[in-house]
Amino acid sequence: MLQQIINQILKDVEDFKAENKEQVEEFRLKFLSKKGELNKVFDEFRTVPNEQKKELGQKINALKQTVQAKFETLQNSLAESDDDTFANVDLTLPSKPIQLGSHHPLSIVRNEIIDIFSRIGFTVEEGPEIEDDWHVFSALNFPPEHPARDMQDTFFIEKNPDILLRTHTSSVQSRVMEQTQPPIRSIFPGRVFRNEAISARAHCIFHQVEGLYVDTNVSFADLKQTLLYFAKEMFGNDTQIRLRPSYFPFTEPSAEMDISCSICGGKGCPVCKGTGWLEILGCGMVDPNVLKNCNIDADKYTGFAFGMGVERIAMLKYQVKDIRLFFKNDTRFLKQFEAAK
Repeated sequence: MLQQIINQILKDVEDFKAENKEQVEEFRLKFLSKKGELNKVFDEFRTVPNEQKKELGQKINALKQTVQAKFETLQNSLAESDDDTFANVDLTLPSKPIQLGSHHPLSIVRNEIIDIFSRIGFTVEEGPEIEDDWHVFSALNFPPEHPARDMQDTFFIEKNPDILLRTHTSSVQSRVMEQTQPPIRSIFPGRVFRNEAISARAHCIFHQVEGLYVDTNVSFADLKQTLLYFAKEMFGNDTQIRLRPSYFPFTEPSAEMDISCSICGGKGCPVCKGTGWLEILGCGMVDPNVLKNCNIDADKYTGFAFGMGVERIAMLKYQVKDIRLFFKNDTRFLKQFEAAK
């Protein structure tokens, strides 16, 4: 009985053909796996009378060697066949083009803003996105229950209303002033959060770059010249600016800054709503109370601060009409900006 099984396996092994990896694996599973034919022979061998075991044992060992040799032959022949498939490949032919990614427009604009201010001595500082009330509001001259707090719809932590998602990167200004004595000349890029309905013009997440310069004899003229330099570097040498009186709790006097519309050259168009001007940022002289809150001598030092939305700058620079496009990760939109960089 066992001899018949051995003879049948030898015949099956001899007749087995394999033309691909799947068929080689099929051979292994059929003959060499734990449930394969060879293991069945060893199981049957246990029932053979002792006087026959020596003779049949030698035949079983020879069978095992035959099966293993056949498996290796099939593997080698397949490997040689694989080598042959590449024999006629021309390695000098150009490869297929690989589609590369592109820089995100917000990253391009953010880096350009940083580069512009770095040229005139501003360093880059960053701070936490999850902040406390002191650094976001109180240190920046927002007293408790002050109506100016309602200007920014804040995400507070329900279990601890003193903890919140920062609504502006001005919180980094207060941290830097607490830890560093003047002169201070830094910008603060980062992500901020406000509880706003998402639309073509607004989002609950956006990016800001704020700046701070504190030293002796810093004047509003220094602020104006710094921002004029930035506007010309970002939007072109023909760009003009104007400053309109405004209100921010942490600066006094405060102003909104507009740039001349690059589309119509200041003549008026739908983009600038016929005014010839486009608002891009807020600014002002640092309120003495803010300096005092951060342990800086307000009698000795003065300073200016400014803040701009990166999305706002990018929308003006690239004529993007819907802020939501910056957050959708649509490659058709994003790939346009690598060349524009």
